Amino acid sequence: MSEGKGGLPESERLVAGSKGGRPEAERLVAGSKGSTRDSKNGLPDLGNPMPGVDERDIMFSRALLVPGTERYEAYYGARPENKAKDDLFRKEAGLLAPGSAHYHPLGFAAADAAFWTVERLRPFVEGEGEGEGGPSGEAQEGAALTRFLKTWALKLGAHSVGVTPLRDYHLYTHVGRGPDYGKAVELDHTFALALTVEMDREMVDGAPRSPTVMESARQYLSSGVMAVQLADTIRRLGYRARAHIDGNYRVICPLVAKDAGLGEIGRMGLLMTPKLGPRVRIAVVTTDLALVPDAVVRDLTTIDFCVRCRKCADACPSRALPFGDPEEDERGIFRWKIDAEACFTLWAKLGTDCARCMAVCPYSHPDTLLHNLVRWGIRKSALFRQGAVWLDDLVYGRRPVPKPLPAWMGSVEGSGPAS
Repeated sequence: MSEGKGGLPESERLVAGSKGGRPEAERLVAGSKGSTRDSKNGLPDLGNPMPGVDERDIMFSRALLVPGTERYEAYYGARPENKAKDDLFRKEAGLLAPGSAHYHPLGFAAADAAFWTVERLRPFVEGEGEGEGGPSGEAQEGAALTRFLKTWALKLGAHSVGVTPLRDYHLYTHVGRGPDYGKAVELDHTFALALTVEMDREMVDGAPRSPTVMESARQYLSSGVMAVQLADTIRRLGYRARAHIDGNYRVICPLVAKDAGLGEIGRMGLLMTPKLGPRVRIAVVTTDLALVPDAVVRDLTTIDFCVRCRKCADACPSRALPFGDPEEDERGIFRWKIDAEACFTLWAKLGTDCARCMAVCPYSHPDTLLHNLVRWGIRKSALFRQGAVWLDDLVYGRRPVPKPLPAWMGSVEGSGPAS
């Protein structure tokens, strides 16, 4: 993620793409036309997304536009409806910036250093196959290679890993960051391997304070290193492969991860994993190696719980998350409509990537026996799902207070207004 000092964390959700120039957030993941209920069990299902997301429309790309430059003028000439909204976040101090509400000189330096390191991985994300086991040499057995790569990813530190065929709606239409800005995305790979890494609960519990952006940066770097290493491993076997890591994407990672069986997309627009909820970061490797896709069993109880819970919407400081059910938009797509501009403007004021929604989500609780029993009940019973919302509010509060800074961080936050 770092496009210079104070680089922008790719939250994997604030993507705005569109047809007809209408921004839509990746975190709003769109569903297919038709009913929002699964015909077999009556559970809500957002269905499959629609292709057509332009990375130039995401908030992180728009935040990199410099007033007065040719790129700035070209973008807002094509998307004039975004100009007034974007002017609001440009009035704030900015992410990882002095003067922001949660400015912490040590914590922000650590986060920026991690994002800077991610950017140094850019030369290594893609390349042609260079070994002898791929198309130019003796074919390897797909199931064995898939098993090896998935197990190796877990050994490298991934929390979960899955494989899916690469689909048209996984791809951005155009590049929105880096030296290839504005170019059409051309990716003829056939399979994708998605991996998640866990974000530390203690660091997330302080959201929206500085530890949360430190942890985001740390896990974007961690997942990025894993993806780059996996992509290089595949290339050494003679196949083409590309790592998709923070600030250097050609695919929409949450959609790939969902189709690889790693979770569902919840109300807040983040990937909801079975054991950690949204408390993960994602990286993807695409390749022409014929991997064996995972047999995905959808867990629509996650969506049903999100319909009932609404805790993230209650706790959202920017009021960017909707309280209602998924709605049909002007394109006939069912989705939760999230105000990406309001969310990002708050980030620019706080100096962090907030993550308050992630911190309060009942699915984000630790992967322990007690919490796993609750997760089991949520999967089994609609009545239990409703009761679990009440129980979580009783134990943790409807709007839990952010935890204070860890003692080891030393100095207090803030050279800007209180949040």
